[in-house]
Amino acid sequence: MTVTVGDKAPAFNLPTDGNGQLKLSDLKGKTVVLFFYPKASTPGCTNEAKDFTALSKEFEKAGAIIVGASKDSIKRQDNFKAKNELSMALLSDEEGTLCEAYGVWVLKKNYGREYMGIERSTFVIDGKGKITHEWRKVRVKDHAEAVLEVVQNL
Repeated sequence: MTVTVGDKAPAFNLPTDGNGQLKLSDLKGKTVVLFFYPKASTPGCTNEAKDFTALSKEFEKAGAIIVGASKDSIKRQDNFKAKNELSMALLSDEEGTLCEAYGVWVLKKNYGREYMGIERSTFVIDGKGKITHEWRKVRVKDHAEAVLEVVQNL
């Protein structure tokens, strides 16, 4: 399954870092930036999360909430957040249901090896629960800035 711009965002109710729980319906009426990253504490994922954190005040001014998601355990998410002083909630999708729903669990290739993994992707969800923007196969450099620009112009 995959989603695209204009679709209703698949709902979620998942554990977060800090033994929290977050439902998409809890964020109704707000713009949500949902970014998927392959693995906590790896270089690209760390840079991406730090970039979003560095711009968190601007996202907040634009009325947006940033949420990160990966298949990492709560313990790994807690460590990732603490070590890098991240500002956003980090969803733990260990079963992969959210990744499947958004179509980011894909066949990847690296140095001739094929494996299943998370395709770095970001979705903007409006206050009514519709996907307004999507980025797939994200390159980390300048990505958070590009997402912020979109959110500021909603």
